[in-house]
Amino acid sequence: MRLFYTPDIATSNELPPEEAAHALKVLRLQTGDSLTLTDGKGSFYQATISAATGKRCLVNVVEHIPRPSLWSGHLHIAVAPTKNMDRNEWLAEKATEIGVDELTFLCCHYSERKVMKPERIEKILISAMKQSLKARLPKLNTMVSFNDFVRHPRPGQKFIAHCHEGYKPMLKEILLPGGDATVLIGPEGDFSPEEVGLAESCGYQPVSLGCSRLRTETAALVACHLLQMANETLHQ
Repeated sequence: MRLFYTPDIATSNELPPEEAAHALKVLRLQTGDSLTLTDGKGSFYQATISAATGKRCLVNVVEHIPRPSLWSGHLHIAVAPTKNMDRNEWLAEKATEIGVDELTFLCCHYSERKVMKPERIEKILISAMKQSLKARLPKLNTMVSFNDFVRHPRPGQKFIAHCHEGYKPMLKEILLPGGDATVLIGPEGDFSPEEVGLAESCGYQPVSLGCSRLRTETAALVACHLLQMANETLHQ
């Protein structure tokens, strides 16, 4: 399947410049060729190229195919980014492939990275959505402070995964399938005791992701996978 991201396809029959370049210059598609589009909002569109002129690619939509969500609930991962951008990009790519609705990068007390530029991550999300043949693009939020994030009301279950001493139930054991869920993942230095206390006071339940000590991006992906597995629905 040739899948192209066309967020404005409902109101415009022209592919975005990057998608047009890929279709015409890389794949060398021509007028009359078929392709599949996604608006990133839950729909596929079957289309044919109606005009290919220079850098512009116009299409004629022949079928609109709404796609039901592959999982129930709204799944949100909020994670402190690592210093190494490659790891953050890897996480964004793999979380999209597995399935997530929203991704937020947190600025925490022990954060190694205080600034995130969203442009590169957004491109990775789009590429991963197309590669995994999904019709929904995860929402990418601007970086936000931990305190502001946890104080903001959010629906559904809320969890904070940390390595501090004391009993914590396994996320997979207390996650209720079918509903909204948010999981917080801290930096390499973990959340501070004050951050954990604030999160608990805001309704976040401490959880464990298992016995292994995980890197930040690995922990975030494990949480994403657990949410996905609990909420996955089957649609053909």
